Amino acid sequence: MTAVAAARIGSAEQARAVAGELAAEFAAGAARRDAERELPFPEIRKLAASGLLAVTVPAALGGADLPPSELAEIVRLLATADPNIAQIPHSHFVYVNLLKLAGTEEQQRRYLTAVLDGAQIANAQSERGGATVADIATTVSPIEAGQRFRIDGVKYYCTGSLFADILAVLTRLDDPTGRTGLPPGQYVAFLPADSPGVRIVDDWNGLGQRTTGSGTVVFEGVAVERDQLVARSAAVDAPTGYGAAAQLLHAAIDAGIARGALTAATDFVRDKSRPWFEAQVSRAIDDPLVIQRFGELAVTLAAAESTLRTAGTAVDAALESPERAADASIAVATAKILADRAATEISSALFEVSGTRSAAAELNLGHFWRNARTHTLHDPVRWKYQHIGRTLLHGTPPPLHGVI
Repeated sequence: MTAVAAARIGSAEQARAVAGELAAEFAAGAARRDAERELPFPEIRKLAASGLLAVTVPAALGGADLPPSELAEIVRLLATADPNIAQIPHSHFVYVNLLKLAGTEEQQRRYLTAVLDGAQIANAQSERGGATVADIATTVSPIEAGQRFRIDGVKYYCTGSLFADILAVLTRLDDPTGRTGLPPGQYVAFLPADSPGVRIVDDWNGLGQRTTGSGTVVFEGVAVERDQLVARSAAVDAPTGYGAAAQLLHAAIDAGIARGALTAATDFVRDKSRPWFEAQVSRAIDDPLVIQRFGELAVTLAAAESTLRTAGTAVDAALESPERAADASIAVATAKILADRAATEISSALFEVSGTRSAAAELNLGHFWRNARTHTLHDPVRWKYQHIGRTLLHGTPPPLHGVI
């Protein structure tokens, strides 16, 4: 997708207002796009043109430099409308943060100025076949005196790649003789999405998040310059809050799904549901058992949204004071657990409270549950409980990097 001219956003208030306007517009076609697997190219162009993709660019470069808490609220608002659209720029914001933490001044100027002008970044990070998700087989290898390199490998689940101008490719340096002088480890290469040797395949066929463009990307001898490489270690091997900031956005997506599902359920029961005959009421909204269940779901959602705000504040603090990174990770873990629970429970309870009519295929109300179930698989919350418990009982800090 070609970069668009982007507006400039100067404040958190403006960003929230723009996100709310776009969410209202995107919500109208979300169920249909999901049902027909219609990729949201027009909607993503509007998102890019709005200036929201540049809200975390530093003020020194002309950006609004909004903190993670404000970005999480923007993502949550978008997810209430269409979780696919909310997830598409997740990696965009993660890699903007990587550039801020680990890029050189020249790299920041080059790529973040492009973001200000409407460019979009997408990830090419995950792989299949390794023992764990942390194993990276894709290599970046020197080909000319250590100044030029080539990338070879295959990436999967590359969310947003079909819409991107720039791909952030996670690689492993393959330089056994040390001729480049670069330290061993993982590097992120920032490449134009249309670079020769890059092939983006639209083959994502997941249960949910169907229109996120999360397909396969193949790299065959893709040329890359040394100044396109950013060492990942600077962000993930120190208490920078990098992982917590990325996880905060995942929690925001789940909380947004929960809010969208509860809103859909409320509208349906008010307008379309019939009361159960044993309730002896004329309207479904007067059934005391339905009222009780909505109260329970509202409390579940309130807990998720409250902890999300708390976690956002903690991540803000960690980026200012790295010694608070562990506290931020625990706060985000808590938010992720409750957002996961809210998204899956409320999107399922939508049918419970709405009745048989809500299962009609043409309504596609199931997209809330399918999106929740798919997105919450990203990283298991059982390990969030582990990190919280170990910190409490043993004083063991959570991992620095998180799962991104």
